[in-house]
Amino acid sequence: MAKRRPNGGGTITKRKDGRYMGAAYVTNASGQRVRRYVYGKTYDEAAEALGKLQGQERQGVPVPDRTWKLGEYLAYWLEHMVKPYREPATYAKYEAMVRLHITPLLGRKALPKLTPAQVRVFLADLKRKEVGAASRAEALRVLRNALNRAMREELVGRNVAALVDMPQVVKQKVTPWTAAEAIKFLRTARPHRLYAAFVLVLVLGLRRSEVLGLRWQDVDLEHGQFTPTMQVQRVDGKLVLKKLKTESSQAALPLPAFCLEALADRKYLQGIERDMAGVRWGQPEGQDLIFSERHGGMIEPRGFSRTFEALLNRARIRRITVRLARHTCGTLLAFLKVHPKVAQAILRHSQISMTMDIYTHVVDEDQRAAAAQLATLLEGGTHGG
Repeated sequence: MAKRRPNGGGTITKRKDGRYMGAAYVTNASGQRVRRYVYGKTYDEAAEALGKLQGQERQGVPVPDRTWKLGEYLAYWLEHMVKPYREPATYAKYEAMVRLHITPLLGRKALPKLTPAQVRVFLADLKRKEVGAASRAEALRVLRNALNRAMREELVGRNVAALVDMPQVVKQKVTPWTAAEAIKFLRTARPHRLYAAFVLVLVLGLRRSEVLGLRWQDVDLEHGQFTPTMQVQRVDGKLVLKKLKTESSQAALPLPAFCLEALADRKYLQGIERDMAGVRWGQPEGQDLIFSERHGGMIEPRGFSRTFEALLNRARIRRITVRLARHTCGTLLAFLKVHPKVAQAILRHSQISMTMDIYTHVVDEDQRAAAAQLATLLEGGTHGG
C-alpha cells in the first residue's frame, strides 16, 4: 500500500516488477499541465526523484514537451541554431564532429537522461578507435556547446558534458621561421606574381583569408597605410568576400616601405594581366581585389597554400604552414628597422614592452647576416610564376 503523501506532493506506488513509480502534475515548455513519472528501485529513490521533479517546477523550470534523442537534438541544433548564425567554417567543423563522432556513439541516448559517465565512456571509445586527443577535445567542446543551448531551451537541467574533464592535448611545438629562412623564401618567391601577398603574410602577419580579401580601396599607398575589411571564404561551395569578424581586425595599419614597394610592383603587374585578359577580366564591380587570378577572379585559399608549398620546396627550407609563417612578422619588422611604435601597431601589441622584447632578442649572427640580404629582394621585377 502506498504511503500517504501531502496534498500536491504527488503519488508513489509500487509496480508489479518491484520498482516504485512516482507521479505528479508539472508544467511543460508549452505551458500545459501534464502528468510526469519517475522511477526508483526503492520508495526513497522514487521519492527523491519526485522531489527533484517538483523542485524544478517550483523554480519555474518547465519539463520538456518531448523526450529528444541526442542525435535528433544535435541535428536540430545544427540546422536551426548553428547554421544561420555562425560562420560557415564553424558550422562545417561542428557538423563533422557530430556526424563522425558524437551521433554514432551517443545519438540514441535520451537527451534528458544523458550522464557524465556516458560522456566519459564516449571519449574512451573514441580513444580506443585511435581518434587523436585534439579531435576528442573538439568533439567534447561541440557537445558542451550543444548542451548549453539545450539548457537555455530548458530541455535539460544541466550540462553533463561540462562535468567531464577535457582530454589533454599535447601540442607539438613548431617554431616559426627565423629571419634567415623567411628571407630565403622571399628571395625564391620574388619572381612570382603573388610575391607581394607573401610579403604581407610574413612582414605584416596577415592571415591567408585577409590577404586574399584585400582590395585596392583598402590600401592608401600615398600615406603608407591600409585597413583590412574583407576576407575570402568558401561558402556552400562558392568563393565569397565576407566582412572580417571584429572591428579590431579592421583597424588602419601602417605599411612599411618594403611592403609599399611590393604592392606597387603588384599594381603594375595586375595592370598588365588586366590588359592581357581583356574582356575575360572577371572582377565584379567594387571588388577590386589586389590578389586575383589571372582573369580577375578570387583566388582559392587552398590554391594559395599550394603555391606557398611549391615555393617552399623550391627554396629548400624547413616546411611550415602559411598559418605559422605569419608569426615570423615580428622578427622581420625588426630587421627592416621599422620603428618600434609602427611595429607595435602592426603586431597589435597593447604595450610597447611586448614589441621591444622581440626587437631586443634579434641578435644572433645568422640573423644579422640575413638582414643584409633584404636589399636584394628589392632588385629585379616580378614575373608570372
